[in-house]
Amino acid sequence: MVSETSTVENYLGFPSITGAELSKKFEEHARAAGADVLLYKGIMSVKKAGNVFEVRTDKESYSGRTLIFALGTKRRQLEIPGEKEFRGRGVSYCVTCDGALFRDKTTAVVGGRNAAATAALFLAKHCKKVYLIYRRDRLRSDSILTKRINDEEKIEVVYNSNPLEVKGDKSVKSVVIETRGRKKELAVDGLFVEIGAVPSTELAGKLGVKLNGENRIEVSPAMATNIRGVFAAGDITNGSNKFDQIATSVGEGAIAANSAFRFLRGIKD
Repeated sequence: MVSETSTVENYLGFPSITGAELSKKFEEHARAAGADVLLYKGIMSVKKAGNVFEVRTDKESYSGRTLIFALGTKRRQLEIPGEKEFRGRGVSYCVTCDGALFRDKTTAVVGGRNAAATAALFLAKHCKKVYLIYRRDRLRSDSILTKRINDEEKIEVVYNSNPLEVKGDKSVKSVVIETRGRKKELAVDGLFVEIGAVPSTELAGKLGVKLNGENRIEVSPAMATNIRGVFAAGDITNGSNKFDQIATSVGEGAIAANSAFRFLRGIKD
C-alpha cells in the first residue's frame, strides 16, 4: 500500500514524499471532489442482485449499479516457523509503521528488490545494524537504490541466503538462515519481510470476475471485467503489462472511473 511506503520518489509533482503524506493528499483531493471516504471498514462480501451490486462490511452495506475493484495487493509471507508467532512482536511487514520502534537496535530485512532496499535504507536511519537477507547473488533493486545500500555502512547484505526460522521468547531474538547449505543464526531484534505481494482478488473471484494465471483481474483497455458493470484498476489487474507503479495505478483508476460513468449514462463506445 502507498501509505506503508517510507519514501515515494519521482511521482509527478513530488520529487520525494512519504507514502503517508501522499495518501493523505489523495484522500483530501477525493473528499474535495465530493467522494464519501469510508475508512477502516472491513469488506465481508460483494454480491450481485439483478443489476445492483451490494458491498457488505462488518456493520453496514452499500449498493450501486457499478463496482470498481481497486484493492491492491497484500504482503507475501515467509511461511517459516516462528513467523506467525512473532508477528507484531518483532516480525513486521511495514517498515514505516514499525521501523522507528527499533531505534539503536539490530534488524534484518528479507528481500532483494526495491521494496526491500528501501526498507533497509529506512531502517538504517534508526538502527545500529541492518542485515539485508537475499536468496540471490546480487540485488535486483534499481541501480540508485543498490548504490545507496552499498554506501551505507550500517547495512550488511547477506547474499545466497534464505531464512529458515524466527526465534525468541517474548519478542524476536534471532533469525536462522541458510547460506549455501550452511545454517547460521543472526542475532536481531526485528525482522521485516519484503518479498513482494499478491493481488487481493478473493472478493472479485467469489463474484465471478475472471482472473488470469497470476490471480490478477483480466480487464479490457477500458478496465472492464467479464461482468457487466464491474471494472478494476491498479495492481490487481493484468493491464499496462503490470508496471506496478503509483502512476500506472492512477491512470487505470481514471480509465475505470470514466468507464463506470459512461456505463451509468448509457454511453456506448
